[in-house]
Amino acid sequence: MTAAPAHEPLYDLRLTGTHVGCGHGVCGSCTVLVDGEARRSCLTLTVQCQGSEVTTVEGLASPGGDLHPLQQAFHENHALQCGFCTPGFLMLLASALDQEPDLDANPERLTSVLASNLCRCTGYVAIEAATRQAAAALRARRQGPAGGGTP
Repeated sequence: MTAAPAHEPLYDLRLTGTHVGCGHGVCGSCTVLVDGEARRSCLTLTVQCQGSEVTTVEGLASPGGDLHPLQQAFHENHALQCGFCTPGFLMLLASALDQEPDLDANPERLTSVLASNLCRCTGYVAIEAATRQAAAALRARRQGPAGGGTP
């Protein structure tokens, strides 16, 4: 009997959203959050995550199944085609918008952030539109009802 592949436990848990693209940290398809910061999982050793919270794209949606504003915006703006790079972009942007809530207000900065991940299908225009929509939704969520802050 042969040993099970190293990735089998993730498949058993149905954590299949994180994609291995280039394996060299260039494409961003494998981006996950480690303690809230975007990291290329292909360049991160498991031991580096000891004691940390690791979030994959499956962790963006609420436990009840409601989509995260980024996921909703990607859907509504058709910001994906083949979908291979989408989980990496979602995780990259979840971290970026958490750290820079007004990222969408600076087009040059937004372009710079998005340039760290590769997409061969969409041309980035729809991804930029989705990011702007999600940023506005996240700001509104933080402000709470009638702009009174988080409830």
